[in-house]
Amino acid sequence: MSFSSPHRVGRAADALRHAVLLVSLGLTATASFAQEHAGSTRTLLPLTLSAAVASAIEQHPRLRAAQSGLEAQDGAVLQSRARPNPELSYSQEDTKRTTRTTTVQWSQTVEIGGKREARMRAAERGRDLAQTELEVAKANLIADVRVAFFGLLASQQRSALAAQTLDIARSAREAASKRVSAGKAAPLEENRARVAESSAQLEQAQALATQRVARQQLQAFIGEGATAFGEAQGTLDALPAVPDALTLQQQMEQAPALQQARFSLEQTRAAADLERAKRIPDPTLSLGMKRAQETGNQIVFGVSIPLPLLDSNRGNQLQALRLADQAEQNLIATRLELQSQLYSAREVLEVSRKQTTQLSEQVLPTAQVAYEAASKGFALGKFGYLDVLDAQRSLFELRTQYLDQVMATHRAAADIDRLLGTTVSQ
Repeated sequence: MSFSSPHRVGRAADALRHAVLLVSLGLTATASFAQEHAGSTRTLLPLTLSAAVASAIEQHPRLRAAQSGLEAQDGAVLQSRARPNPELSYSQEDTKRTTRTTTVQWSQTVEIGGKREARMRAAERGRDLAQTELEVAKANLIADVRVAFFGLLASQQRSALAAQTLDIARSAREAASKRVSAGKAAPLEENRARVAESSAQLEQAQALATQRVARQQLQAFIGEGATAFGEAQGTLDALPAVPDALTLQQQMEQAPALQQARFSLEQTRAAADLERAKRIPDPTLSLGMKRAQETGNQIVFGVSIPLPLLDSNRGNQLQALRLADQAEQNLIATRLELQSQLYSAREVLEVSRKQTTQLSEQVLPTAQVAYEAASKGFALGKFGYLDVLDAQRSLFELRTQYLDQVMATHRAAADIDRLLGTTVSQ
């Protein structure tokens, strides 16, 4: 039986003392967090995805702001229907009673050339634009809540995985200690087991910290006024399906971003029609009564028409036409960008889903069998602790990779729903 040199044992002992010092700091933070929240999380109800989405829609200021913008456009539509106000004028000639004449007139500007209709169309398209902005904000918020919710689910599983890994490392350390006491292994093997246990303790502390951050992110989306919740309750392994490419193409035409670009184009075209209609001056009709001492009462009728000699509104027309051209190009660019983003998200969803399925059905079971075989062999003295440690580390890394791929799958599905403004992947 061969034992390590005193020099190597001393280095292992130094590494062990350093790891124990780090672990003591991590355990202190973990213990304080557990004491702080032990009395509250026991009585809190779990949070489901549907409840989180409903709370976010009800309370998040992003949607409230978009709703206020929509209501503001209702006022713009109402104002666009208004006609010009009439004018009431009074004039007097001379101050002497015998020669004095007074005139009272009622004047009304009459809009011609389709100005009112164009103004109403522009306001209505502005309201449609505000409506799509509300839909975009809602789709973005739901997607953010979904990603945050599944992120909390994943962090909960990471914490559970870290706890399992710590239990495994503790059992391996106890087994190594028994082997050293029985003279079947060198003390360095026990030192390595203690270092592995310390590393697992640090990973558990980091997993708990990540879980707290995930809870804070989800709480920010569902609203500060929302009821405090316990653990997130859901099935992280229920992977969303990959949508068909033809279905994506059909749904893309109704996407909020594309609708927004369309309404923006229609609004700029209506504004261009309004500026073009302003080339035709609006006449003002007046009707009144003139009263004089000598001639008595006389009806006064008049028509006034502005002469577009100095201002023909050419600058505003040019600006409106170029803005319409800009909106048309923005619509084309939005369609291209949306199509690229959708197919990119679909590709990510398809690849990550395949990798998740492969890890779940093939890789993880094999790694689990390899670890169990190494653990049994180590207990029987057939394998060294390095073999167990390597199998344990591989299993932990594969489980972490599995959670990463699951999150990538859910994130890609949320991105597709964000772009389409739908919730079909929930």
